[in-house]
Amino acid sequence: MRTPDESFIAEAGLRPEISQSWRRSLLSGLRPDTALALEPSEDFDRRGRLQTAAAPVLDQLAAELAGSGFGILLADSRARIVDRRFGVDHLAGAFDRAGVVVGSRFLEENTGTNSIATVFEIRRGVTVRGEEHYIEALKAFTCYGHPLVSRVTGRLEGVLDISCPAELANPLLAPYLVRAAREIEQRLLQGARESEQRLLAAYQSASVGGRRAVAALTEGVVMASSAAMELLEPSDHALLRCLAAELPARRPARRELRLSSGRTVVADFRPVPGTGGVLVALDDPEQTRAAVPRGRERTAAAPSAEYGGELERHRLARRPVLVSGEPGTGRTTAVAALTRGRSVCRLDAVEPAGALDLAERIEAVGADVVVVEDLQLLSPAQLAQVARLLGRGDLWTVLTSAPVPELGPEHAALAARCLARIDLPPLRARREELPSLVNEFVARLRPEARLRFTAQAMQALAAHSWRGNLHELREVLLHVLENRSAGDVTRRDLPPTLREAARTRGLSLLERVEYEAIVTALRDCSGNKVHAARRLGLSRATLYRRIRALGIDDTAAGTG
Repeated sequence: MRTPDESFIAEAGLRPEISQSWRRSLLSGLRPDTALALEPSEDFDRRGRLQTAAAPVLDQLAAELAGSGFGILLADSRARIVDRRFGVDHLAGAFDRAGVVVGSRFLEENTGTNSIATVFEIRRGVTVRGEEHYIEALKAFTCYGHPLVSRVTGRLEGVLDISCPAELANPLLAPYLVRAAREIEQRLLQGARESEQRLLAAYQSASVGGRRAVAALTEGVVMASSAAMELLEPSDHALLRCLAAELPARRPARRELRLSSGRTVVADFRPVPGTGGVLVALDDPEQTRAAVPRGRERTAAAPSAEYGGELERHRLARRPVLVSGEPGTGRTTAVAALTRGRSVCRLDAVEPAGALDLAERIEAVGADVVVVEDLQLLSPAQLAQVARLLGRGDLWTVLTSAPVPELGPEHAALAARCLARIDLPPLRARREELPSLVNEFVARLRPEARLRFTAQAMQALAAHSWRGNLHELREVLLHVLENRSAGDVTRRDLPPTLREAARTRGLSLLERVEYEAIVTALRDCSGNKVHAARRLGLSRATLYRRIRALGIDDTAAGTG
């Protein structure tokens, strides 16, 4: 087929709401002849509030449509199909071949115009008749979709759809679907009250009158026992929310966390079925954990508290040690703690191998420890020198390197001779430690500062990718301390890159591209949405809708 353009849409003679949907699909780069190659997700709660509320209604619809060529689809608030029913069994195969399966996400950017993706986009009921589908593979169907909206929050909870082969289309199905959608919304309202009671009962049972540190988290609500309130600060609540939202398929999980206070606790996350909430029980394992030896200064760049005992064991054993990790993960700090109080000779990869024989340097300084930095950068001649060092029994050798899987064959072979290893995780894998790390860094950089990081600021920190690890965290906190030495640190106090990370987290790649394009246009137009819409080639109504959907505010656009 020819490359679709505006004339392609005009020639189709479509209804206004359908032509607008085709235009959005076209702008996303989607071609009508694209084969639907959706990757169904298994990572969703199959017993969530929506499915629980809708199940009796879907059962009734399926009974009433039994023997007919109609299929019923239920999509959640992320446009994922979470349930489906069929009047006849063979229709399931037709839907499977078209990619309409449980777990598939139907957005206009990947499925074009249809009664799930388009309803999700415009937030009102839509009928899409056979040829009105943008994607060729869906033109064999006619579908009717209606939004499911929470009567408490006004949020879109999902989409109810009835689809059938195009030749079975019946205009009476639209009002039939609306009645069913209204019934699901009423059951969602009743279920919201019941789920609140169920979550409260689970919280009360777990908290045992407040003696245990327990918190219950659901959208917009936090319940915490008195013991939990003593442990947790607002920034800790933000971190718990972030971790709870990422539970795989809403299954229980256990994580070790470092709180803002510096205390380390074990958090058990347990979803409460049918409520959308998560129960978090916090236990302090300090009494059962071996104490870190006294007399060693704990630094903000140290990997984590449990490494103290490991470092001490390596100090006593004096066997070759490899400290590996990405740049900025604390390799230098770990080596400093490891070799504290020893006479050290260092070999740096940037030094010419023949400038001075390493053995002579060791003898000159009377060193009993050799530290070799950045193993991955050593030349063949330097590798040979270090290999000879590893065979000497009178010297203790400590090496640092990039993560071992990233080493080349020769460098990896040398690293393999160090059976004692300390692998430092990147900061993005230690987000549960962010509150305590932030406090430690601030205390080190400006001891007199009296800062309190708000939940929104901590969420922004948790959302960031931290490619520079602890070094980057230090620079971020220096930025904050340059402008504030006391009071609440909000998202506005953080560098722009972190503010953007918090806003765009959870968006798809296409949504992030769209977000950045709109923000750039608004900044270039000094916040004038009319001019920005003209620059982007969008109608004002479309621009306003995308601004709301993507969560773009005046601060993001640089006008607030």
